[in-house]
Amino acid sequence: MVTKTDVREGELAVDLPKASNASLYFIGRIRTPWTSRDMTPRQGRQDGPVCRLEVFEPWVPALKGVDFYSNLEVIYWLHQSRRDLVLQSPKNNRNTRGAFSLRSPVRPNPIGTSIVKLVGVEGNVVLVRGLDCLDETPLLDIKPDRCEFTPLAQPHPGDFEAE
Repeated sequence: MVTKTDVREGELAVDLPKASNASLYFIGRIRTPWTSRDMTPRQGRQDGPVCRLEVFEPWVPALKGVDFYSNLEVIYWLHQSRRDLVLQSPKNNRNTRGAFSLRSPVRPNPIGTSIVKLVGVEGNVVLVRGLDCLDETPLLDIKPDRCEFTPLAQPHPGDFEAE
């Protein structure tokens, strides 16, 4: 268990607010070769190992058409990350930065996202390259990479408003 005393010089841990239910559903589980944070790459690579997005029922039908895209955005819950550090010292270098200026898994809501290369779909399993999370990470969502997604939504008046 991590405690507030487990911080590097310059880091700041805060008391967490009372938990509330955002009604998130884990739609599956991610299978990767990494079982510890030290083994896990800092950024996923599209030439990295093939990883598996195992989608649970009743969400399997939502995979229909996902193979139309070459890249997907995978959103996941970093379930082993602490959530109380607002200032962090990356690489223990004493240069503290705010959690929102880093891609660190340590954040108030530990949501991770990666743009991955689609390798294939086999039933309820999506095979991808480019992840950077631990084995058995809970899967929150799969979306087409926004750069590939067509058709574009019709323009709305607010799209062109300037400050």
